[in-house]
Amino acid sequence: MCQKSISAFSHAPPELDAKFLLRYGGLLVGTLTRQNSLWHFEYADDFRQTDFRPLVEFPELAKNYHSTVLWQFFAMRIPSTRRPEVQEIIFREHIKTDDVVELLKRFGGRTIANPFTLTFAQ
Repeated sequence: MCQKSISAFSHAPPELDAKFLLRYGGLLVGTLTRQNSLWHFEYADDFRQTDFRPLVEFPELAKNYHSTVLWQFFAMRIPSTRRPEVQEIIFREHIKTDDVVELLKRFGGRTIANPFTLTFAQ
């Protein structure tokens, strides 16, 4: 599990926008975006039509969520930057340890904590 606090995962260059797709198998669950220094999460229309329960942090299927910090559901996908093997990757790939977008792109694809996959879209 991530050893940084949620507030530690709010940094990224203000001009950096990003889009990630959250999937469960072949089903698009929702879209996580960062625009104008804000994080947004919204469920996909196809997911809204299923019988699946919404994610705990995002209980309302019709709501578009906004936050200045990355939600724990996504932040926990980033391993502690204190781990030696993570430090080695960060050094080798020239990733800034306080750039949450780059960390999420590099490490956020899968986690043992849930069955969802997260892919960088743009």
